[in-house]
Amino acid sequence: MRRLKRRIVALAGAVLLSVSLAGCGLDVNTGVPYTIHPGSIQPIPSLEGLKVTVGSKDFTENIILGYMAEMALSAAGANVIDLTDIKGSNSSRQALLNGQTDVTWEYTGTGWINYQGNELPVPGGEKAQYEATKAADEQKYGVAWLNYSPLNDQYAFAVTEAYGEKNNLKTTSDLAAFLKKQPDQGVFCLETEFTSRQDGWPAALKTYGFQNPQVKNFGIGTIYTAVANGTCPVGEVFTTDGRNAGLNLRVLEDDKKAFPQYNAVPTLRKSFLDAHPEIRGPLEKVAAAIDNKQMLELCKQADVDGLDKGKVAYNWMVSKGFIK
Repeated sequence: MRRLKRRIVALAGAVLLSVSLAGCGLDVNTGVPYTIHPGSIQPIPSLEGLKVTVGSKDFTENIILGYMAEMALSAAGANVIDLTDIKGSNSSRQALLNGQTDVTWEYTGTGWINYQGNELPVPGGEKAQYEATKAADEQKYGVAWLNYSPLNDQYAFAVTEAYGEKNNLKTTSDLAAFLKKQPDQGVFCLETEFTSRQDGWPAALKTYGFQNPQVKNFGIGTIYTAVANGTCPVGEVFTTDGRNAGLNLRVLEDDKKAFPQYNAVPTLRKSFLDAHPEIRGPLEKVAAAIDNKQMLELCKQADVDGLDKGKVAYNWMVSKGFIK
């Protein structure tokens, strides 16, 4: 089969799209400058020339996943518009619902708690959480969830290795017990969204019973350094974030399961998937291949080593043989 060269770039119509999205605070990115050759992901005739807008949230892991989806769909023959790095989960979600994006990676716990309005995780593990979220979101909002990934990016609290070793902290229950004895150490660096999400700070308070903690709000990207430099003894982190290892942080086990499962899943409007069912294959190949260990390394490459997120995604896609 002939080799195809594709650039992931905004189409000529992206100028008009950019104007239409400007009122929503979304900007079309004009291109990811990588030439994509099909590898194990081969061109699919029905996707040839199909315009697909891929969005993402604004944190490293989700942006990398967005780029992976763009490269997979480009190899399959689609004309891809890059709309990664949308600020906040709710904005990313609305972009999908409103048709401003066609594909975005979502997390099962976020779908269940934040979008469906449930207060408690689904018992029974990853599959149970996924099945419940998938069924509810399709029925209520017409959003289709493809097969879920082994990648499970959960919330957790972290301290420095030295602080954790000194105070014998391995689990969040250990932390709660320690803070009862030393309440002056109950200073948490938290991201603004986390403090208001039912699956975030409210869930932690309810489950672990922290007493009158002091909260300092930070952007998610600065929490890791704030904990590392002692601004706060404790910080909210993502379990797959490479800065945990890069900054020598100890991630505490959520031993009482305050936080839901957060398996990553490509999501699309059901109407879009029904019209283009072949789009499922390339996206699910990527989803099946990425896991926590690999994502930790990829996020480290971006956030600690300073490699461009698009380049991180490209190198991984090539290493898996999906593209050349």
